[in-house]
Order: sequence, then C-alpha cells, then structure tokens
Amino acid sequence: MFKSTRLFTLILGFIPLFFRFSCLSSRENHLNHLVFKYNEHKNIGSLDPAFAKDLADIWATNQLFNGLVQMDNDMQVLPCIAKSWTISEDALRYTFTLRKDVKFHKHELFGKDSTRTVIAKDFEYSFKRLLDPKVASPGSWVLNKVKQFRTINDSIFEINLKQPFPAFLGLLTMKYCSVVPEEIVEHYNSDFRSNPIGTGPFKFKRWEENIKLVFRKNNNYFEKDKNGVSLPYLEAISITFLPDKQSEFLQFAQGNIDFISGLDASYKDEILTADGQLRNNYKENVNMIRGPYLNTEYLAFFMDADVTEIQSEYIRKAVNYGFDRKKMMIYLRNGIGIPANGGFIPKGLPGYNKNIGFNYQPAKAKTLVNKFKEETGIAHPEITLTTTSNYLSFCEYIQREIQKTGLQVNVDVIPAATLKDAKANGKLNMFRASWIADYPDAENYLSLYYSKNFAPNGPNYTHFKNDTFDQLYEQSFTETKTEKRKLLYSQMDSLVMQKAPVVVLFYDEVIRFTQKNIKGLGINPTNLLDIKHVKKAN
Repeated sequence: MFKSTRLFTLILGFIPLFFRFSCLSSRENHLNHLVFKYNEHKNIGSLDPAFAKDLADIWATNQLFNGLVQMDNDMQVLPCIAKSWTISEDALRYTFTLRKDVKFHKHELFGKDSTRTVIAKDFEYSFKRLLDPKVASPGSWVLNKVKQFRTINDSIFEINLKQPFPAFLGLLTMKYCSVVPEEIVEHYNSDFRSNPIGTGPFKFKRWEENIKLVFRKNNNYFEKDKNGVSLPYLEAISITFLPDKQSEFLQFAQGNIDFISGLDASYKDEILTADGQLRNNYKENVNMIRGPYLNTEYLAFFMDADVTEIQSEYIRKAVNYGFDRKKMMIYLRNGIGIPANGGFIPKGLPGYNKNIGFNYQPAKAKTLVNKFKEETGIAHPEITLTTTSNYLSFCEYIQREIQKTGLQVNVDVIPAATLKDAKANGKLNMFRASWIADYPDAENYLSLYYSKNFAPNGPNYTHFKNDTFDQLYEQSFTETKTEKRKLLYSQMDSLVMQKAPVVVLFYDEVIRFTQKNIKGLGINPTNLLDIKHVKKAN
C-alpha cells in the first residue's frame, strides 16, 4: 500500500486522496500478477501494423506482430523472424533466412490446425500490401529505397535496393514491416484493424473501443529468454483509455495501472522534485527509469512565408539566442530533458555536435532585432507562434523572454489535429513541432531539410532549401564508412543551424514510472514498449 496520506490538488477541485492500491476482489487479486495494465490517453486508431504511425498504435501492434528483424534497448538490430541475413558487397542486396518455427496466431480460417508457419511468401505479400495505393498505408515510404523484393524459397527472402542505404536494417525494425497473413487480411479487409492476427508474444482477445483492449499470451510464441524459458512471462495485457494524463496518473497512484510514460504538467510537481528526483512519498512504491529519447523538440519557421520577419535571418537567430533553455528545462520540465545547445540531431546519435547550435545571449538577440529594424524600417516587428495547449507554457515562456529583445511574439493555440494539417500544408508561419526518430540514424532527422522532401509530400515542413545540403545528403547514402558518414551528418546539421529555419528547444528523455512489483520493462531511445520480458510480482 502507498503509505503517504498527502493531499494533492486536481484541476476540478481539491480532492483528498490516500495513495493506496484499490481493493480488488479476491479473484482479481489472484490474477493481478499475471496482467500488465496501462492506460492509453491518446486512444488507438488501428491494430493493423500497416497503419502503426502514432506511438499509441506502435505500442499495441508491437505486442501482436513481428518483422524480419527487431531493435534491442541499445538500438542494435537483432534477428527476429529472420534468424540471419547477408548483405552483398555493393550493399544493394539483403538476403534473409527465416526461422521455421514461427506460427501465426490461431484463427479458424487457417483450417484444421487453426494456424500455419510463416514463410517468405508472407513477407512478399506484406510488403506488396504496404505499397498498395488502395491500402494507403502511411508507412509505404519505408520501402522507397527498395527496387525489388522476392521469395527465393519458403525460407529465403531477398530485398534489392535502388542505392546503398546504411540505415536500411533499422527501417525494417519498424512495425510497418511486420508480417501479416494474406488469407486473414483478405477476409477482413479494412476490418483487419480490429481483428488482427500476427505472430507476436501476445494475441488479440477483445477491444471495446474507447473503453478497454485486452491481449492474451501467445502460447506458441517462438522466442525464449537466455535461460530457454518461453516468452512472454505474463498471461495478459489490459489497456484502458482514460482521455487525460491527470486521470491516468490518479489510476497509477491508486495502483490500478502498472506504469505511466512521460511527464505531464498535471502531475510533474506531484511526483518529482525540481531537479528531477522522485519525491520521498513515492520512493517506496514507485520506480523511475529515464534515459535518452530520440526526440527533438523545436519551433519551426516556414521559409516560404510571405512575412518579412520570417524571411529575416536576423529575426530567426534572435529567437534562437533570446531565451535560456537550461532555465526552461528546470522550471517547466523538472530537469527532464537536455537543453538543446547543439544542432537538430539529438544527443546520443552519431553526428550530434554540441558546438553548432545556439546558447543564451540576450544582448546579441537584441542587437539582431535592432539590425532588422534599421534595415527594413519596421519599427515594431512581430511574429505569431502557433502551438497546442500541451506546450503553451513553453511558448509563453519563450514569448516573455523574446519580447525583451524588442520583438513582439503572439501565441496562437489550436487543436493538435488542426496544427498537424496546417503545418503540412504551409499555412503556419511559425509553429511548435517535434521529431521522433523512426529509426536510429541521423539521416532520419536531416531528411527534414532535404529540398525534395517538401511537405505535404515529405517531412520538410520548413521548406528549407540549400544546394550544398542536398549534395551532402545524397552523398551520405553512398558513404558506408561510419566515421565519414558521421562527419557528413554533422556538416549538414551545421548548415541548417547557420540559416536557422528552426529553434531547437531540447532533446527529450524517456521517463517511465512503474509500480515496484514490475520487473524487466526496460527503456530505449525510441520509447518502444516491449512487454514480452516483463514480470510482475504477486
């Protein structure tokens, strides 16, 4: 039981709460150590891996599906359904040898055995489906660099690339590249989203949308731990859908869910001290895990905007120099996250350079604003920053600091879905954004500044264009030596920072809070939720 009787404040009023586990019935209590419970406040849109775009969907599909390869917590690519692979000398041909003991989850459409073994043809079908314009998978881009894929025999699957791409194996770890059974997908068509059949450690049981989602243990799962014990250890996963982080934290505090991820303003001061440590009344019952997260938080300028201030390098750099990132992290994030004084590539990835970004220089910021006024004749320069309510505190902090330089900053708050659409279609002059790595290679971050990736047809939301950058970006694909590629990445990042199409705020950290009886959850820089190794004490 939680021993603290400390009261804390909720938005809806002052509600006294004794931190304790809720009383379960004897039967529920007996099963509690076999079920991993978490809440998904953002909801889940689909259990079809071809649509696993958002983290909520990725977490769920990761329990149900497997691909050729997988990523461990140290960002190393490991075998999965493919037990081994070879890469040709020209780095264009990847040949995968599949395991022969991987079976799909049971379903009556498989016939008398209710299942069947995965073969290379299943990957051929799955990849073709990913590319099918009728399916319209948001993950079709993963295979953009693939020239051809084919089945050699039941156990051999071959992929040929258009050009060398050192990060290709990392791409294949994404849930988009999971194997799915043709007969099941063709039977359900679009309803496969809510009738998923995969090969993962857990299998689909029940989904009451917006209420509860349940997975059960896959007793035929092929992976074992280092001692030869079959995975997963748990019998089930139960996911609820409380719509806000505050309610989610309340359930965690009462012991009704096993873990929460991330730090929300509604509870950060309740559970953490100002320097990012667990408060004393939580230490006995809660574990905190934190580590680097491949997520860069930033503000972006739309370089094609017909606004003099946005077009000015003086103004863009003034914003970069005009606020203290370290102070921002202490006061608004309780020390969770790394102030971004380097480039766009986050700390932890090859290519990161701590010396190419901006630090706090208020006098220099004011000088740059004055130069803009002198050269343009605009006496009262003004910009509008668009954000969502979740990041309003950050934007208001930056607004207050920047206005000290003589630059007026307006903050416009809109819904997340509206911001997402508007930034993709060039309707915002300046906006808050973040970029979470799809795969652990700095190319993923630099793709946001390649001129052929202009949004809405790619991730270049700023419409930044630089010929030298483009040449270096294309050169990096053919550079197979890690150290040389690292130098190219750093050089490209430096070019971006010199032109300042973005204001890099901080490099995020993964932070997870678990109940003390949860073991083996782990943490990784992509914040992937992997439950197959989790144990839960009675």
